[in-house]
Amino acid sequence: MHPSTQAQALRQLRQQPTWKLLSAENGPAVMALIQAHLLEGPRRLPASLLVERLGRDLERFRAEGWDLPQPASAYLADWLAAGWLERGLSADGEEEYEASAAAAQAIRFAQDLSSQRTVATESRLGLVIGQLAQLAEETEPDPAIRAERLLRERERLDARIAAVRAGRLEPLPADRALERLKEILSLSDELASDFRRVRDDFRTLNRDLRERIVDNDGSRGDVLDAVFADVDLIADSDAGKTFRAFWRLLTDPQQSGELEAALEAVLGRDFAGRLSRRERRDLSGLTGTLLSRGGEVHDVLYQFARGLKQFVQSREYREQRRISTLVKTAQRRSLAVKDRLRPQQSIGRDLTLSSARLRSVAQLRLHDPSLDAVDARMDDAAESVIDLDAIAGLVAQSEIDFRTLEEHIAALLAARGQVTVAELLAEYPAEQGLGTVVGYLALGLRDGIVAEGTDRVSWLGRDGIARSARIPRVYFVSVADPSAGFDSSRSGVITDEHASR
Repeated sequence: MHPSTQAQALRQLRQQPTWKLLSAENGPAVMALIQAHLLEGPRRLPASLLVERLGRDLERFRAEGWDLPQPASAYLADWLAAGWLERGLSADGEEEYEASAAAAQAIRFAQDLSSQRTVATESRLGLVIGQLAQLAEETEPDPAIRAERLLRERERLDARIAAVRAGRLEPLPADRALERLKEILSLSDELASDFRRVRDDFRTLNRDLRERIVDNDGSRGDVLDAVFADVDLIADSDAGKTFRAFWRLLTDPQQSGELEAALEAVLGRDFAGRLSRRERRDLSGLTGTLLSRGGEVHDVLYQFARGLKQFVQSREYREQRRISTLVKTAQRRSLAVKDRLRPQQSIGRDLTLSSARLRSVAQLRLHDPSLDAVDARMDDAAESVIDLDAIAGLVAQSEIDFRTLEEHIAALLAARGQVTVAELLAEYPAEQGLGTVVGYLALGLRDGIVAEGTDRVSWLGRDGIARSARIPRVYFVSVADPSAGFDSSRSGVITDEHASR
């Protein structure tokens, strides 16, 4: 291949999600987040849980100086559009995310670069030699040569059996065994990714088949025949054949039993204790992981078969064909007039575009009613001042026991030369609540003296709640007090100096 041709092929690869992730500015952070949340733990996470976990990690990234200003939901949308994530619906209808095959491949490539693997390990070389020898044997057309090779293999096995029976057993050294085990782990990880790639191939085939069904101009029966033929086409594709062969091997009772027994035996060896916790977990769950990934591919195939049939038999199919026909008609008419009309020329028709913006459900923010809740707490009001001008109206609308109030005033004036409304209320609690206060003020306006300043008074209402207010300072003066210079029929304003005598 000429270098220019190779360069063109590599240029196209640069547009693939794997290369874009490796070359992204924040690629290390993106790969670390995807690996931590969607590869090392559960392979799928609901959108709400993933957003919450990413939000916590992004705060730490920002604190360490990474340029990641967007919220977690925005990054999920960006990574989904870039092909680094895949989105689906869980059983309860919530969106869930998983790492794409491209992202897993990029992360595995980066891990291989950072791992300290020997350039040419014995286990890798042995794997190559063994696979080549097996391939050469199984493709040999001459029966005599194949029989000779099998006899040599039997002699070698007989010699090993005799050595074992004689006690000449040489177990594999721990370092070489651990190296080979790590190589097996690497291959198993690639196998799990192969399932993901096969599933993606099936999805691509399904999308192509739907397009072909929509573009099919045949009758309804012809389209149904095409659907069922295309379902077989999916199973008979390269991806389908590879998957079916692997699945048969994985679900074979004898093969799966041997695999489980081998895994149990290896994990019981001393050298397996030098594996990390994650490596031991991956190795012990290898069979379950492969079966789970294979089951996902089976589910995809089943959904395709049902979805294609429903697509043809439902109104969705007819609507898609109608839209496809309208689009093709518009394209043909546009091509017919393309030489007569300029792009900016008015054709006398206005097209109203929709203002709706399509977004993922995971990007929507739920309304929190508590943010609009009105604060129902009530603070204690400040003390108010009772206006003397309003006293007359309050007196006219109230039935106040003035006789009792006058008796209280006379009783205190008999012991003192002068008394204020505040002192009266302190001595005789307000039996009528606010009415008692108003009554004293009314009597003060008529028979007392209004001085400068205010007094604070309190009373207990009929509802049992204590209230208070500030009232003008009003004095009642005994006529027997010659120092006051006033009698009870006179009212006016006096200073605090006169009032204190």
